[in-house]
Amino acid sequence: MAVSFGIGSYIEGGVISAVIALNIIVGFFQEYSAEKTMDSLRSLSSPTASVVRDGNTIVVPTGELVYGDLVEVKVGDTVPADIRLVEAMNFETDEALLTGESLPVQKEAHVTFQDETGPGDRLNVIYSSSTVTKGRGRGVVFATGMTTEIGSIATALRGSDTKRRRVKRKPDGSAKPHRYAEAGVLTASDFVGRFLGVNVGTPLQRKLSKLALLLLGIAVICAIIVLGANKFSNNREVIIYAVATGLSMIPASLIVVLTITMAAGTKRMAKRHVVVRKLDSLEALGGVTDICSDKTGTLTQGKMVVKKAWIPSKGTYSVGNAENPIDPTMGALTLDLTPPREETQDSREVKTSEKAISDENSSADDLGEKDPLPPNYEELLKDNKDLEHFLNIASLANLATLHQQKGEWKARGDPTDIAIQVFASRFNWNRSRWTNEQSPVWTQKAEYPFDSSIKKMSVIFESADHTMVFTKGAVERVFESCSTVCGPNGDVPLTDELRGQILENMDALASQGLRVLALASKEIPNKVNEMKVPERAEMESELVFRGLVGLYDPPRPETAGAVRECHASGITVHMLTGDHPATAKAIALQVGILPSQMSAIAQDKLDSMVMTAGQFDKLSEDEVDNLPLLPLVIARCSPATKVSMIEALHRRGRFAAMTGDGVNDSPSLKRADVGIAMGLAGSDVAKDASDIVLTDDNFASILNAVEEGRRMFDNIQKFILHLLAENIAQACTLLIGLAFKDQSKLSVFPLAPVEILWVIMITSGMPDMGLGFEAPAANIMSRPPHPLKVGVFTLEVMVDMLVYGLWMAALCLSAFSLVIFGWGDGNLGSGCNNSYSEACDGVFRARATTFVCLTWFALFLAWEMVDMRRSFFRMKPGSKKYFTQWMHDVWGNQFLFWAIIAGFVTIFPTLYIPVINHKVFKHTGISWEWGIVFVEAILFFAGVETWKWTKRFYFRIQMRKRGGHIEDLEKKAFAAYFDQAQ
Repeated sequence: MAVSFGIGSYIEGGVISAVIALNIIVGFFQEYSAEKTMDSLRSLSSPTASVVRDGNTIVVPTGELVYGDLVEVKVGDTVPADIRLVEAMNFETDEALLTGESLPVQKEAHVTFQDETGPGDRLNVIYSSSTVTKGRGRGVVFATGMTTEIGSIATALRGSDTKRRRVKRKPDGSAKPHRYAEAGVLTASDFVGRFLGVNVGTPLQRKLSKLALLLLGIAVICAIIVLGANKFSNNREVIIYAVATGLSMIPASLIVVLTITMAAGTKRMAKRHVVVRKLDSLEALGGVTDICSDKTGTLTQGKMVVKKAWIPSKGTYSVGNAENPIDPTMGALTLDLTPPREETQDSREVKTSEKAISDENSSADDLGEKDPLPPNYEELLKDNKDLEHFLNIASLANLATLHQQKGEWKARGDPTDIAIQVFASRFNWNRSRWTNEQSPVWTQKAEYPFDSSIKKMSVIFESADHTMVFTKGAVERVFESCSTVCGPNGDVPLTDELRGQILENMDALASQGLRVLALASKEIPNKVNEMKVPERAEMESELVFRGLVGLYDPPRPETAGAVRECHASGITVHMLTGDHPATAKAIALQVGILPSQMSAIAQDKLDSMVMTAGQFDKLSEDEVDNLPLLPLVIARCSPATKVSMIEALHRRGRFAAMTGDGVNDSPSLKRADVGIAMGLAGSDVAKDASDIVLTDDNFASILNAVEEGRRMFDNIQKFILHLLAENIAQACTLLIGLAFKDQSKLSVFPLAPVEILWVIMITSGMPDMGLGFEAPAANIMSRPPHPLKVGVFTLEVMVDMLVYGLWMAALCLSAFSLVIFGWGDGNLGSGCNNSYSEACDGVFRARATTFVCLTWFALFLAWEMVDMRRSFFRMKPGSKKYFTQWMHDVWGNQFLFWAIIAGFVTIFPTLYIPVINHKVFKHTGISWEWGIVFVEAILFFAGVETWKWTKRFYFRIQMRKRGGHIEDLEKKAFAAYFDQAQ
C-alpha cells in the first residue's frame, strides 16, 4: 500500500487499502464471534457445584450459585464459593492459595468465632477456590464471585498482569547491567513473536504463522526477481509489477479461516457432548492411536445394581431384574443355599437349588412385580442376627440417601452406595429409618472416607447400648483388617482355609461380571468423642467379616459398537479400572475390548492382555517394551499405573487419550496426549487437568471427538492445499510472465495487481471457509490415525500443491499466449500495464482471459478439494448415480456452493462495467475468448482428475504391498484376533 501511494498509483493503493480494511474488519468480527463461541463452550466445562434445591441435588455452574444455597462438597472438589459449614465429616481443605498454610486445615461445623477472627482461623468456613483434601461437608453459601476472600485478592491484583521478562538476579537481589539488557531483548522478542503469531495459539496456528513469514520472505525474493528482470528500473509499472508478484504469495485469509474452522469445530463437538477446554486438543484428537478408558460410568451405564449378596452363614441372596434400579419394591428376591464357588454354570441357569423368599407365584423372572415391602421380610429377619449385621453395614456405611417423593423413588449419592442402599431397603433397612432426627436409633460419631490408597471406608455409629464400626471396601483390603468371620454356629477365627474359600467365592462372583465388595464390622467398648476421633488404623482392625456384595454395572448399549469402530479405525482400547480382574475381564469381553475367542490366542499374548496393577508395576521399562502387546485390561489400577501405561505407549510411538473422573486421575490426564474428564461424575481437579470434557460421561462420545478431530484435520489440509496451490499458480504465472516484454522492453502483466487481490480475496477467503465446514469423509473412521509429527504438510500435500499450482499456471500462461500470439498479432504494445489504448486492446483481452481462467480454476479447485483422492464426479463410493452424483455432492455443502457461485457471478461486473474494467482491473470485456476459457476449464478438470487417478492407483499398489492400510506391526497382530477388525 505504501509503495503504491508512494509512486502515485492511487487506484492500486486504494484497492489494497480497501482490501486491508476489509480483511481487518471481517477478520475482527469473525475472530470476535469465534472467541464468543469459545467462551460459551468453556463455560460448559467451568467448575460446578452440587446444590440441594427443592429437596433434590442438582449440579450447577459456580457462577449460578446464590446466597443461601445449600452446597455439598467432597474429596477432590474445588470449593465454589465462601460457605458456612453446617455438617462436616473428617473434613479438611487446602487453603494454601489464600492463607499460605502448607498443611490442610481441619474444619468444624459446630463451632463459632468472633467477628474479628481472621480467615485462616475460621474453622467453620470453607473458602472459594480452595480444594477439599479429605472427607465431605455441607454448608450454606454466604459470599460468591468477587465478594469472596479470594475475590478480594483478585480485585487487588487486577491490572497487575505484565508481559515483561524478569531480570535474573543474584541471591542478594542484585543484577549486573547485561541482565537488564537481556530481559529487555527477551521482552522485545516476545512482543514481536506475539505480534507475528509465532509464539501464541495452538501448535498448528504457530506453524502456519511461521509459514506466512516464510511466504513473506519468498514474496520479497519474487519482487527482487521482477526488479532484476527489468534491470532494476525505477519505472512505476515495474515497481507495481514487483509489488503484485509479492502479493501473489501472501495467504491473506489463512489464519482467519483456521480460527473460524476451529471455533466451528468446537461448536459441533459441544452438540455431540464434547466440550473443548484447550484448542491444542483439536489437532491431537485426529491422531489418537490408543484410548485408555475407565470402566464405571464410561464403558458402562454407571447405574449399579446389587445382584448377589453372600453371607457365609446363610447363603447367597439374589435380586431379579427390575425396570427401575432404585425401586426396592421391584424385582424378586431369592436365596441360594449353595455358595458361589460351588455354583456351576448349569446351576446358575436352572437355579434348581433356589428357594423363593417371596410368595409361591414369584420368581426371579417376575419383572416389575411390586409389593409394599419385600414379602416376609419380618419373618426373614427373625432370629437372623447375621443378616441384620450385614444390613447394618450396607445401610449405615453408606453416604447415599433413598426416599419416596410423590410416589416416586429418588436417590442421591454415589451409584455404588445407592445400589447397596436399595438392597438394604428391600428389607426395610433404609438408613433414614435408623438415623431420623426425631428419634434416631443410630447416631453417627465419625467417618473415615474412602481413600484410593486403602480402598475402603468406615463409619462409627452409636446406639443406646452399642458402639459399632462398620466397614466396606475392596475384598483384599477389608481382609487385611479382619480376624474373624461369621459362621453358621457363630463367629470363628478367619483361618487361611476360610480366607481361601472366601476368595474363591469372590472370584466366582467376579467371573459373572460383578463388582465385589466386602462388608465387615466390630463392636468397640467405649463411646467416641467427636472432637477427638480415634486413629483410623485402630478402628479398622480386628473386624468381623460379614459377607460379600456383588454389584453389576451393565455396559452402555452403544459401547460395543463404539469399541468395534475404534478397532476399525486403528485405535486400540485399553480398560484401566480399579475393579477385580475377573470383573474387568467379563466386561471387557462383553464390549469387545478383549476378543471373544480367547482360546485361539497364543499364551504369551494372552498373559499380557489382562494384568493387575501389581503385575504391571513389577515389570521394568525394558520388560514392558518387550511385551508382544501392552495390556488391554489392567485391574486394580492405581494412579501411578495409569501414568506408567501412558509412558509405555509413548515409548512405542503411540498417541494416547486418557479418561478419568477423580483427583487420583489428574496425573495421568495431564500426562496423556489428550486428557478426557467426565463432566457428570468428574471432580473439578480432574476437569482442570483435562483437555476436553465429556458432558454425558459416555465412551461413544470419545469416538465422536476423534471423528470430529479427524474431520477438522482433513478440512484444514484441504483449504491449506487450495490456498497455497493458488498462490503458487499466481506466482508462477507472474514470474514466467516476465518473458512477455513490450516495445519499451518492460515486462507486461499477465495479471494486474487488482486482479491478483481479487483472486486472493474472492476465490480464497469464503471458499476456504466453506472447505473448513465440509462434512467428514465416508471412510474417515475406517483409516488409521494420521501421524501428528508430520502434521498437515504431508508429502502428498506438498506434491499436490506443486502439481495443481504448476498446472494452473501453465493453463493461464497458455491462455494469455493464445490470445496474443495464437489469434492475435503478437503486439504487446507500450504502457499497457498502466492504461488502455487501441494498441493495448489485445493485451487487455489476454489479461481478462487469464484472469477469468485463474478465477475459474481456483473456484473449481475448491470443489476438487472436497476429496483429495476421489474424482469430483465420483466422490461417493458405491453410488449408482453415475452422471449426477456430483450435483448432489456440490449441494451437500451449501456454504461452499454459494461461495463459489458468488465467485462466478462477480467476474462479470469486473469485465464489462466501464471504467472499472479499464481503470481498476486493467482488462476489458471479452467475446470469442470465452471459447478459450471453456477449453482451458475442461483441460483443468482433465489434468486434476488424471492426477487423482494416478495417486489412487499408486496408493492401491502400496497398500497391497503392505498387506493393508494399518502399517504398525502391533496393530496388525492385534487386529488378527478380532473378526470385526479383519
